[in-house]
Amino acid sequence: MKTHKRPKSSRMHGRKRGTHGGGARKKRKGSGHRGGKGMSGSGKRADQKKTLITKLYGHSYFGKQGVTSRGTLRDKRDRINIETIDKNLDKYGKKSGNKFEVNLENYKILGNGHVQNKLIIKAKEASKSAIEKVKKAGGEIILPTKAPKGAPRETSKEVSTRGKVEKKN
Repeated sequence: MKTHKRPKSSRMHGRKRGTHGGGARKKRKGSGHRGGKGMSGSGKRADQKKTLITKLYGHSYFGKQGVTSRGTLRDKRDRINIETIDKNLDKYGKKSGNKFEVNLENYKILGNGHVQNKLIIKAKEASKSAIEKVKKAGGEIILPTKAPKGAPRETSKEVSTRGKVEKKN
């Protein structure tokens, strides 16, 4: 029985066509049979390495991700329909007398659906239809007050005149 076996690379030297155990000679020339070096061959046309890439990186490797158009910004404001508020009063509202007080200060209230209860809603914004429907049901929507357009802004009562600070009365 043989105790020492020669390594395969040395046994394949000079045998037949000089392929060194690599099959056909043309398979060993360059990286063509592999589909290219590195990540080449992972594209949409040939897909030689698609199974390898999906195994390593998952299905998120292919296709577009992220910002596709920097010009258009997505509207990220929170909004909620009146019908959703009315159906989930135990989640959104607190009962006081025969009315429900709802505090949604960061939301815009939209007017989709019907209102059965008297609601007092504190919100950031509201559509006209939402305001009408809530008033019709006997409630109200309280919005933060905004200064009218063209009105002067409040300024400090100190006026500077060439380095000197004077106070107005």
